[in-house]
Amino acid sequence: MDFLHAMLFAILQGATELFPVSSLGHAVVVPALLHWGIDQKSAGFLPFLVMLHVGTAAGLLAYFAGEWTALARGVLGVGYEAEIQSARALLWKLIAATVPLVVVGVLIEKPVRHLMGTPLIASLFLVANAGLLLGGERLRGRTLRGSRITIGDALVIGTFQCLAFLPGISRSGAAMVGGLYRGINHEESARFSFLIGTPAILAAAVKELPKLAHAHQLHALFGVSLLAAAAAGVVSFASTAFLMRYFAQHDSWALKPFALYCALFGAGSFVLLLVGL
Repeated sequence: MDFLHAMLFAILQGATELFPVSSLGHAVVVPALLHWGIDQKSAGFLPFLVMLHVGTAAGLLAYFAGEWTALARGVLGVGYEAEIQSARALLWKLIAATVPLVVVGVLIEKPVRHLMGTPLIASLFLVANAGLLLGGERLRGRTLRGSRITIGDALVIGTFQCLAFLPGISRSGAAMVGGLYRGINHEESARFSFLIGTPAILAAAVKELPKLAHAHQLHALFGVSLLAAAAAGVVSFASTAFLMRYFAQHDSWALKPFALYCALFGAGSFVLLLVGL
């Protein structure tokens, strides 16, 4: 992987991790479509993607720095009583949303790992992601409650998030659909999805970074990987800022354009890959 490909991956990761279109699906499909000649099943490919996830998580942390700072202050018991209680309530919601991801990850990671580097399968799951997003919009109209997320909501959202173990299913999109299913509006569903995404991304990084350190073929690219991670962080910050405004302003149909994109891109990619173009 040369510098140009690494930076293109960074831009792709920084945008598609937050947009509900699946970063992993794009990371698998796009290089195959463009014939980059990268071995996506190599021992070093997934750890390199994790480096980009670290950059993405840094961008998320920067955007929501105020909320994470308030959470830390509340956990430590610093501030007014109402602030402390609110922060600790958010902590329990984040934990509730993360538990399903940990449990399901332990159970199914190995069975689905072989799918992660398969472009044809990833393109089909991008089409499935379109159906998921459209289904979320239909479910939303039946149970609209507002913006307050409960522990039960967090558990359901975290369970939906587990669909992202399939390459082509968006983590942020699946989490948002879980929020819509529970009657939460787009803006708050997106905010909570981005918040729970940070520990999920960092947990994946902690698990995979040792592999990066021992991937001898990547030692020469470690500096490039760091630059790519920084680029992914900048793009993810900008993507989050855009999406938070977008979801606030288009609450009645916000996921539909992303569903249309995934359906067209996934189906088109499948055909092109199948015929070998």
